[in-house]
Amino acid sequence: MGGRVKRMAGLAEAAARTAQASDDPPCALCGRPLGHRVERHHVVPKSEGGTLTVPVHPICHRTIHAFVANRDLATSYTTMDQLRAREDIARYLRWIVDKPPDFRAPTRKRSAL
Repeated sequence: MGGRVKRMAGLAEAAARTAQASDDPPCALCGRPLGHRVERHHVVPKSEGGTLTVPVHPICHRTIHAFVANRDLATSYTTMDQLRAREDIARYLRWIVDKPPDFRAPTRKRSAL
């Protein structure tokens, strides 16, 4: 496992430990405690036959769909661990780790090069 992936796993574990202090489950993507607004993310998109959902922050949910197409979620990123291992998602997780649960910011799709 690369150093970057290990650091991301450590950040997610630290955020998950903080979230465990409350009775609410943490965000399935970033591991931070959930805020007042919670969305449900289909790990495999509903349009691709998925039924399993996990709780996520709205900003985390928007980020997932800004970076990864539904077809790729259904074929290449069928677990949250696989999703967190993507470099663009890992960069987002490093940025969001110390933000409060109800933090909001604009989310834009990256332009193709």
